[in-house]
Amino acid sequence: MKGSHIIFSIVVVAMFAGYTIVFDTFPRSTFSELEKRDLAAFPEFTWNKLFSGDYTKEISSWFSDSEPYRDMFMAWSMEFDEAKRLSIGDDDVKIQISQDNVAISNSQEALGNEVGDEEYQDSLNLEDNAKLANSGIIIAGSGENVRALMIFGGGSKGGGAYAEVVNKYKETFGSKVNIYSMTIPNSIEFYCPEKVKKYSNPQRPFIENVHSLLSSGVKAVDAYTALRRHADEDIYLRTDHHWAPLGAYYAAEAFAKVAGVPFKSLDSYDCRVVKNFVGSMYGYSKDISIKKAPEDFVYYVPTGVDYATTYIVYDVNKNYQVTRESKPMSGPYFYKFNDGSGGAYSTFMGSDKKLTKVETSTKNGRKVLIIKDSYGNALPGYLFYSFEEVHVVDARYFTKNMKRYVEGHKITDILFAFNVFNAYSSSFSKKVERYLSQPDGTTYPADKTDEEKNDTVKLNTKQQESAVEIEDLATENSVDKSEHAGANSKKEKVDSIP
Repeated sequence: MKGSHIIFSIVVVAMFAGYTIVFDTFPRSTFSELEKRDLAAFPEFTWNKLFSGDYTKEISSWFSDSEPYRDMFMAWSMEFDEAKRLSIGDDDVKIQISQDNVAISNSQEALGNEVGDEEYQDSLNLEDNAKLANSGIIIAGSGENVRALMIFGGGSKGGGAYAEVVNKYKETFGSKVNIYSMTIPNSIEFYCPEKVKKYSNPQRPFIENVHSLLSSGVKAVDAYTALRRHADEDIYLRTDHHWAPLGAYYAAEAFAKVAGVPFKSLDSYDCRVVKNFVGSMYGYSKDISIKKAPEDFVYYVPTGVDYATTYIVYDVNKNYQVTRESKPMSGPYFYKFNDGSGGAYSTFMGSDKKLTKVETSTKNGRKVLIIKDSYGNALPGYLFYSFEEVHVVDARYFTKNMKRYVEGHKITDILFAFNVFNAYSSSFSKKVERYLSQPDGTTYPADKTDEEKNDTVKLNTKQQESAVEIEDLATENSVDKSEHAGANSKKEKVDSIP
């Protein structure tokens, strides 16, 4: 008996010694691929922070946030949770959703009234068990067909602030500029198993309400019907909260029809694939089944059209405000990510934190400005055949006066492309409204940690540093590679698409 106690004591001491060695001596983690974020950095010392107690609190936060092998330990924890998790039942879920839903309109403005536009039924996941994961995410299906679905809690009467801002843009620019609104549903609208539909509100009534609030001069783009007709294809990513590039293609086609511009079939594109992609929903859901079901990230590169891309790159503080901007620089529109990279959705333009201008060989006098959230990143590449210039503004980051920008670049068309969550958000819309009146060069104070960084604006976030840049097909010989590489914190290899 005494001997067993000694063995147990030795095991416990060895375990604690091992933990001490790992957590106190091994290199600290700096970026979490699982959570898609930079981890806490060691705090800057100041006497004020020491005396106030903030310094020790920040050290404690750094120590716990940057633990060695953080992602590996989190994955182990998820494996344990997966082993004990039960399918959700009626009494297990408490989700706050709006109760103001109304019946789908029968008016001519309703979405998809054409014969044959019945509701899509997902044959893969319809009857499967579903479970509630972290952050209001439903995990549907199993094995290689597992899909993470983000619950929509918005009601049918929402979107008023968004519609008001879109209308204000039309009022501001009048007949000189065509204004379009595209409200994009997310994947749960089409792939939610029947037994858990009560946990998420339908998005179609909300989108119809947004359309009904738009002024007569604004042209609504029905992305909903375009996506629903192709819901049996890979139009949404299973492991990421975004749609797939194929879904964006069908939405871009719907926009081109409304705008009256040329549009090419997928035969005019080269298909590219990033294999073993696991996107953001692994980190959001904390569910190991997502990691175990990687998918192909398939995107399309236009051929037979020349285009050159110019960026103004932003540094952003912790409040998502622009603190400084780079000078205009040439760069690729498409970035190439290695198989297995979790950042593959950044294939388009590299990141959200930039202002993008693409000049194409199309000559029809049309220039489009896309004001978008991250869903909109996948749209511009399908419009190089349709417009002379494609300008892309992320709704969160813009330093110029919008009226002067539109007039100065002779923009003829403005497309708002927001997913339902951001179209429902009044704060998101108010930021876009402010761009109409803010002065050129609007920036905000940097975080203290940002002020200590090198003055060079970084083109990529850390999650993109593993990417191998590729030049646009049409401009691979004209881009100044040395200038572009100088804008990166880390010089990267530049290749062309074969």
